[in-house]
Amino acid sequence: MNEMIERLERKFERIKEKELIIRGSVSFKYGWLVERINYWTNYLASLGHKDGKVVFLEGDFSPNSIALLLSLIKLNNIIVPLTRVRDELRNKYMAIARPEVTVRFEAEDKVEVIDAGVISSNNYYDRLRERRHPGMIFFSSGSTGESKAAIHDLSLFMSKFNISNNAYRTLVFLLFDHIGGINTLLYTLHNEGTIVVPQSLTPDDVLAAVEKNKVELLPTTPTFLNLVLISEAYKRHDLSSLKLITYGTEPMLESTLRRFNEYFPAIKLKQTYGLSELGILHSRSKGPDSLWMEIGGEGYETRIVDGVLHIRTDSAMLGYLNAENPFSEDGWFNTGDIVDVDGKYLKILGRDSEIINVGGEKVYPAEVESVIKELENIEDAVVYGEKNPIVGNIVCAKIKLLVQEDLKNLTLRVKSHCSGRLDDYKVPVGITITEEQQFNKRFKKIRKQDKFPGK
Repeated sequence: MNEMIERLERKFERIKEKELIIRGSVSFKYGWLVERINYWTNYLASLGHKDGKVVFLEGDFSPNSIALLLSLIKLNNIIVPLTRVRDELRNKYMAIARPEVTVRFEAEDKVEVIDAGVISSNNYYDRLRERRHPGMIFFSSGSTGESKAAIHDLSLFMSKFNISNNAYRTLVFLLFDHIGGINTLLYTLHNEGTIVVPQSLTPDDVLAAVEKNKVELLPTTPTFLNLVLISEAYKRHDLSSLKLITYGTEPMLESTLRRFNEYFPAIKLKQTYGLSELGILHSRSKGPDSLWMEIGGEGYETRIVDGVLHIRTDSAMLGYLNAENPFSEDGWFNTGDIVDVDGKYLKILGRDSEIINVGGEKVYPAEVESVIKELENIEDAVVYGEKNPIVGNIVCAKIKLLVQEDLKNLTLRVKSHCSGRLDDYKVPVGITITEEQQFNKRFKKIRKQDKFPGK
């Protein structure tokens, strides 16, 4: 049995009358969680379930799924948390992770347990089993290429939660299969907080859950904060309980940050930094209206190599299941994030894979997107590069409008505004209008483009 979960159970028993999770109009207490962890542990034992099994756990942040997740960790299982995905993607994940057991949550929190009848083994699985440590596998979003499967030793991953912090009423926004979502869950449990699950991740449903349940902490993404502003959902809900909003997973646009601070001066904004390979690092923003932040802290080392952030930590993933080892011989991980440095502070400019090279000059999409978003009638903008035989690449922008507008007029407005704010080589050459959302289910922008839409 895993000692970390047993220590948590003792803590939960001490606070058994405190609210653990609120979902819809129903709430569950920590005492219920202790009973349910014991139920699942005994139930799995009755099925002959052993330590070290590779388990697909398909669900979301429901009371039962949280209890079962902790039970699987207690049994030192290797867990692949998944939300609902299309069958094609699910089959691809299964081929990579080769689960021995699948646990699927159906409607009304009912559970189906399926034994695949296989034994899975590789160097990473064997290492975790020898250590008698639980593991967890996170699949990247694949927004910049093929999804990679990062496998973690959960004993190392969870060690950072030993230090007590604030016990917030926290809305779980990042998904069950996202390292940020699991980090939010474990942080809240370790610090005796309360988890609030919204009905859906639309701006209105999220803010309605904030108002109804007096949420204090909202971990989210810059893309979602932009949707809150565009939809004006904040006008329809009372957000006075919110103390802190953390944002990460992608660069924040300066225009979005500026507007949010203007509208909500009483809410503290904090930029976070994390990767599927490394977990979520400790961070401290230079100020609520600043994109500069200090990252690292105890257990983490950082360095800058040719403008790119490298990180070394003992709690990093063991490796990828479906890709080569990305660590240097002495343990450094190249994050791929281009940064500016100001003393102890860093500013994330963008991914090196997303940089647009125009005649030898670098263009960072987020900088151009931020300037475009200053214009009226712009719901969203995604900037990307397209091949060009003369300068290598040209800057292009795909724009989603609030109300219909003539493309010619939009092009003139965008180019005129950008020309006054940016160097000439950063001004978009190709501009298209789209009706589609330009972010994935994790509310992260999709910037990868092979060509103009319609070509």
